[in-house]
Amino acid sequence: MSSADIALRLPRDATLHSALAAALAGAFLLSLAVGPAQLGLMEVAAALFGGGPEPAQLIVREIRLPRALLGLMIGATLGLSGAGLQGLFRNPLAEPGLIGASSMAALGGVVAMYFGLYTAFPLALPALAMLGALVAVTLLLLLAGRDASTLTIILAGVAISSLGAALISLAINLSNNLFAVTEIVFWLMGSLADRSMDHVWLTLPFMAAGGLLIASCGRALDALTLGDDTARSLGVRLTRTRIMMIVGTALAVGAGVAVSGAIGFVGLVVPHLLRPLVGHEPRRLLPASALGGAILLLLADAGVRVLPTTAELRLGVVTALIGVPFFLFLIFKTRREAA
Repeated sequence: MSSADIALRLPRDATLHSALAAALAGAFLLSLAVGPAQLGLMEVAAALFGGGPEPAQLIVREIRLPRALLGLMIGATLGLSGAGLQGLFRNPLAEPGLIGASSMAALGGVVAMYFGLYTAFPLALPALAMLGALVAVTLLLLLAGRDASTLTIILAGVAISSLGAALISLAINLSNNLFAVTEIVFWLMGSLADRSMDHVWLTLPFMAAGGLLIASCGRALDALTLGDDTARSLGVRLTRTRIMMIVGTALAVGAGVAVSGAIGFVGLVVPHLLRPLVGHEPRRLLPASALGGAILLLLADAGVRVLPTTAELRLGVVTALIGVPFFLFLIFKTRREAA
């Protein structure tokens, strides 16, 4: 890339990131303002910093703030992971569930509910969900081997994901407790309701560590767009890059699933929406996708609170309703390009 290209690219990226950051700030404030209790932006701002009536402070700081923070964190990690995996596998349909981390993390949460562990220790659910994600990574690395090809990694990920889904179905099938089954099904649909700052502090270190691992692979992902052989000639260690991406995705996405349940399609949709604005360099797409994922999930979570339904829609249902038509569009677009 010439110095002229870089000089043109930097202001454009700065403008895009500034616009996304401004949109993210707006979505975050909207998430704090939306809910059954009607609060204006000034009331929200005052309550956030310890001012205003005590009930408003309780609503904003104890109920809405953790929900907004988790929406930002989970959306950012899903967008970042999706962009990273699409760059790693050079596949526009890749998304975080591809390596099995989401499915096995969900299985860990189901185990906590199936045996009633979360009633005695509320944080048992997110702790076991993150353990499930780490188990998925361990299995993936053992199945794929040290010098596995991209196809082998994908096949191993599909096998692990299928195993997690089968065991979840088995737990639901064997349960004699209707209440437990209902809890499992609703949790699997995904939601940020009734979360606390304990969940934020529990998952933040894992999400931060996973995000840093993914972000550190930016240069290697750019090199991979030229092919494996060319990337090796440029000094990229493919095995190390794949391990860092897979472990980073498992940590970040597993921690997200641990507190929100299964939320899909964010990691698929956001990179595709932003790729035309940043070009086809994965390193440039990573920060933009993190910001875009946070915006999408915050807006979707605000949307489920304002829709006139008798019961609040589950967040995973809304993201699926957004993502499935987009996924089908990508399939038909890929088929047309291949024809």
